[in-house]
Amino acid sequence: MRAGLHGCTTLGPPSSLPSRSMAPPLQHFHPRRLLPRLRLRLPTSGRLFLHLHLRPLSCSSSQAPPPQPPPLHGPTLRRGRRAAPDHPDEDPLLSFARTFDLAALRVPAAACAPLERRLRGHLLNWPRVRNIARLPNDDGHALLLPPSAPAASPLTAVARRDRLARQFNARGFVQFPNLAKMSRPSARAQRDKKGEGRGGDKEARREKDTVYVVKVPGEEDEEDQWKGLVGEEGFGSGAWRGEPTRLLLLDESYANRSVDELPEAVKVVLDDETKQGGSSAYELVQCQLTLFYNYWPMNEVLEALLPEGIIIPAGFETVGHIAHLNLRDEHLPYKELIAQVVLDKNKPKIRTVVNKTDAIQNDYRTMQLEILAGHDSLVTTVIESGLRFKVDLATVYWNSRLATERQRLVNSIFTSSDVVCDVFSGVGPIAISAAKKVTYVYANDLNPIAVEYLERNIVLNKLERKIEVFNMDARRFVTAIYSSQHVRPITQVVMNLPKDAAEFLDIFRGILRNRQPGQPCVMPKIHVYGFSKAEDPEYDFNERINLALCDNVANIEMHRVRLVAPGKWMLCASFTLPESVALAKPNYIMC
Repeated sequence: MRAGLHGCTTLGPPSSLPSRSMAPPLQHFHPRRLLPRLRLRLPTSGRLFLHLHLRPLSCSSSQAPPPQPPPLHGPTLRRGRRAAPDHPDEDPLLSFARTFDLAALRVPAAACAPLERRLRGHLLNWPRVRNIARLPNDDGHALLLPPSAPAASPLTAVARRDRLARQFNARGFVQFPNLAKMSRPSARAQRDKKGEGRGGDKEARREKDTVYVVKVPGEEDEEDQWKGLVGEEGFGSGAWRGEPTRLLLLDESYANRSVDELPEAVKVVLDDETKQGGSSAYELVQCQLTLFYNYWPMNEVLEALLPEGIIIPAGFETVGHIAHLNLRDEHLPYKELIAQVVLDKNKPKIRTVVNKTDAIQNDYRTMQLEILAGHDSLVTTVIESGLRFKVDLATVYWNSRLATERQRLVNSIFTSSDVVCDVFSGVGPIAISAAKKVTYVYANDLNPIAVEYLERNIVLNKLERKIEVFNMDARRFVTAIYSSQHVRPITQVVMNLPKDAAEFLDIFRGILRNRQPGQPCVMPKIHVYGFSKAEDPEYDFNERINLALCDNVANIEMHRVRLVAPGKWMLCASFTLPESVALAKPNYIMC
């Protein structure tokens, strides 16, 4: 067997095998090529075994490629220049301001939109930052001369005033629309001028809500000269300086480049636009983009504020204007800080942030909540599937994460001819949603405050004629419904109490045993919810249902609603009540 330089292998007698000293030189191989090292072993059986070992060749330092800079993937708090407050009395949110150096093209406003379309791929592509920037008082800028024209010496402030005086004529404001606008202030500006205190607060609020600012270094000094010339209330430098312009922010990789260093594609586009526009010209300027606290997302701000190693709270449940957190023990020392960031980053939708301090342990399913930030009221209005629900999280139970499950029941299971019995209705998310589709609904809850809100929500959604409300224990409610002669035959039963609902299934054993003569015998379809931590949650929940009914129920449909905690599933079991169970002897005692 012989191996060549190009990896070709030929078979031959063992005596023709080359020795290890006759191996070809390796210095002509590409640095990244793998050289096969052959090691042969001839056993007594006469079979030939080939062991192939691949070793990377080390390249010399002279051939090593130059290190590449890390790729840029948008703005982060770890990049850019930090603008920390100089004094402790300043706003601490300024510590989140980051300044980035960018290159921009100053172009006439009329040519901005066509240029933006042609320069796609070369412009800044950062979230929530427009690649077209307008500087303050940028209604007009000095006309830019074509590159071929000689640069004129800048006019002094007196010369500019004389030129404007010569251009002003009897037609008045026709030549100066910005002067007309500022000479006749709007009614809104007059109101702000009358209430200077309110106006100052409004200006401070506007600055506080600023997301980002684009500035060109060196142009602020020029505006100060104009303020001294035409007065503090004056007309701004841009209003008196030719046609308006805009800044097209280029990709951050073009920062600190000259015109010659721009890509050829950009140069071709600018040359073409200059030829088509005639006197239009473009200027490459270096600008500064400052991103403030309002720009950064919630997870990035929390990552900068919390100590290293702490898991960043990723999400929360929204109930109306309330953000419901489930903080871990490691988050509790920083709970107010986390709540304030959540409030800031979700305004104006979120106005209150709460944290659950303990698990649900009472019969009314109310949660122990602690208000961390925002308003103190826990009364809110939830809009779900076009329906409105009044909720007080301090006294009733609500879970927005079950909205998809509620819609699954209403849209996929219930029909228009159904009569629904909601045993644990709460404030009515299932009962009211079902009433929009089915024939009639019987809703019950043990919590009297929840029943009060249920009645208010029924009126709020104009469904008084399709829902009947009860405030009873679940066992008494089911017994009363099936023993009454004035109740419509129940076709669907919902038992949404995952912690204990399976234990109430024994009420259906013998539920039709004492029915009145002539009363129709309709077997309802029961939808019971429960939790399971077993390895096979469906099998575990099925066994608990059979144990409660003292019978083996066939054809139970299992649906995994959601993963409540690691290894803990919330399930929905749907089955038609067997006739053998409905007519059997009851095995419970009514109190």
